[in-house]
Amino acid sequence: MTTSPDPWSFFDKIYCISIDTRIDRRTEAKKQFSEAGLLDKVEFVLVKKQHKNPEKGIFESHMNCLKKGLQAGSAHILIFEDDILIRQSHPHVLIEAVTFLKNNPNWNAFFLGAIISKMQKTCTRSVVTIRFRCLAHAYALNRPFAQYLVQQPWNDIPFDDLLKQQCKNFFALSPMIAFQSDASSDNQTIILDRLRRSFGGLPFIQKSNEFYQRYKFAVICIHALLFIAFIALLAIAP
Repeated sequence: MTTSPDPWSFFDKIYCISIDTRIDRRTEAKKQFSEAGLLDKVEFVLVKKQHKNPEKGIFESHMNCLKKGLQAGSAHILIFEDDILIRQSHPHVLIEAVTFLKNNPNWNAFFLGAIISKMQKTCTRSVVTIRFRCLAHAYALNRPFAQYLVQQPWNDIPFDDLLKQQCKNFFALSPMIAFQSDASSDNQTIILDRLRRSFGGLPFIQKSNEFYQRYKFAVICIHALLFIAFIALLAIAP
């Protein structure tokens, strides 16, 4: 009997960012990691909440994890945030994706979940190239790109926006398996965060975004046909 390969072993260091006072979120994150089979591989990085500038705190937390991974000699660094939800309905998908990354060493970033503005198929069904928009709650960086990114100073640019600006050779798992939960946020001063959580919840928004990007042409065509049908009905109405 052969044993299935462990795709998580591809990532040399796995970190989870957590505010030191959020024991509730760490408890739930540990449950998620345990069910995904990677709890013993995750190092929790505890940070202090920055009340004056939450975005700067997020930026510095991610940079700190990348620096830790680089100092440890990691080739591939995987970072989670502690409001993570992992839904692995098809375990083979991640195995296929890791094989793709091994065979294509020039990748910069790989997302287990995100909101994107463009998606394109690759030679591997489980991997798509993307144009990243936001949500850095579950992503991996290749060492050369991580080395470049940690040199970027804080210039009032949120970490998500920095990734968006540097979006080149970015890939994502297809279908995505990592979502941000609707747990109470530590960043309620950020209007965008509150809006995301009010429109059906972040998991719903992310799934809808992925569905739309995958079937964009069909969705646009259907809406166009419905519009044409509506106009036709108006034209023949007495």
